[in-house]
Amino acid sequence: MEPLAALQPPEPGRRWVSLTARLVVTAVTLVAVVCLLIGALTTLAMRSSLMDRLDSDVRRLPTRVSAPDTHNRGPGTLLALIPLSATTPVDGGVLSDVPGRFRGLSDTGIQTLLQLPRDARIHSARLAGFGGYRVIARRGQLVGQPGDVVMVTGLPTAEVDSTIRNLVGWEALLTLLGVGIAAGVGIVLVRRQLRPLREVAGTAHAVAALPLASGAIEVIERVPDRLTDEATEVGQVGAALNTLIEHVEASLRARHRSEQQVRQFVADASHELRTPLTTIRGYTELAQRRPDDAAATKTALAKVEEESGRMSAMVEDLLLLARLDSGRALERQRVDLTRLLLEAVGDARVVAPDHHWRLAMPAGSAGEDPDDPQPVHVTGDRLRLHQVVTNLLTNARKYTPAGTTVTVTVRPDGFSVHDDGPGFPADLAEHAFERFSRGDHSRHRDGGAGLGLSLVQAIVTSHGGAVALASRPGSTTVSVVLPS
Repeated sequence: MEPLAALQPPEPGRRWVSLTARLVVTAVTLVAVVCLLIGALTTLAMRSSLMDRLDSDVRRLPTRVSAPDTHNRGPGTLLALIPLSATTPVDGGVLSDVPGRFRGLSDTGIQTLLQLPRDARIHSARLAGFGGYRVIARRGQLVGQPGDVVMVTGLPTAEVDSTIRNLVGWEALLTLLGVGIAAGVGIVLVRRQLRPLREVAGTAHAVAALPLASGAIEVIERVPDRLTDEATEVGQVGAALNTLIEHVEASLRARHRSEQQVRQFVADASHELRTPLTTIRGYTELAQRRPDDAAATKTALAKVEEESGRMSAMVEDLLLLARLDSGRALERQRVDLTRLLLEAVGDARVVAPDHHWRLAMPAGSAGEDPDDPQPVHVTGDRLRLHQVVTNLLTNARKYTPAGTTVTVTVRPDGFSVHDDGPGFPADLAEHAFERFSRGDHSRHRDGGAGLGLSLVQAIVTSHGGAVALASRPGSTTVSVVLPS
């Protein structure tokens, strides 16, 4: 399985580093920095403490001596006497390992002592051949000699420097050891902590490997429930991935349903158009075979005209559905719905006098006087809304027997069409608004392509409204809600 970074190509000149490596390097770097800081602070504190003790020992060195007096002075102690009027030491040096003997200073060392401030404060000095010293220059007395002298005394810093070097060496060794241990333990712990994230990545790769481009989509693999606890970061990633997979699965199923509907729509449209085309072709051939038969030619032309009209109407309906599906904007104007329904019901009474047509006005209307109805206004395309009403009334006329009462009720938010006919078959009611959906031949006496209710729903939906069907034997109601 490829790493997650393989899902996206790296930028030119940039190399991807795994999360494990970055976390371990970060942790080890922090450990190293902390160890170095602790070591540096420890070294500084130790050196300061040792230097303070050495300075205390330097201050305790006596200022009255008898030359050459080495009492209470150890090897390496600096003792130099400079008369106040002199420019060079008259006596002194560094005590050797042999009691009572001095090791003389070089000219460079003498010049270093002569340049020391004579302020009775401790200073650092480096004497050629002897190394570093902490020294103090102050007035003193030489027993048996008149007058004061400048006495320079000091102790070597070699022991302090050696102690600090050993301390730094141990700190470096322990730091390296700590960094190594932190790196090893960090790799183990980080890999263990990132194991759930790798499982989540495995689920993502498994989903990515599925053939989702086409066809029916089965249940897609999910991240296990134990990795979806949103109290943890990995759980948040797992839960988010599951949510994404659910959305993808729902979208793919909707796409598959849409593809199936398009295929069925194309098949149904082809089937519906094939019938009039076949009829036109047959009657055209008949007219060609009997060019001298005026009656046959007239019949053939009449049938061709009839089927051409039927096919043209179907094509117009299909084009309108395609425009509505593409989201083409309709006209938006104030429409007097009451007047529109009144005109449609009046037309229906003329076309189908064997049905009983009624128009129910909203409360507070003139009621009995159809010439003065209570106006109900909606916003929309008048021609398309007229088509909605016409389709519903045509369905009520075509699919119910003579004597059926059809009632159109005007409401403040739209209207409804009710009939007391046989109703929709149970297996058709829930698919009534699908394209090319038609019932049995008992409700399909006058032909039709099954696009009427599909157009009704498409037009109403494009207006921002809704349409619903409630049907049972003896009572069928189509309700249309439109924005005011």
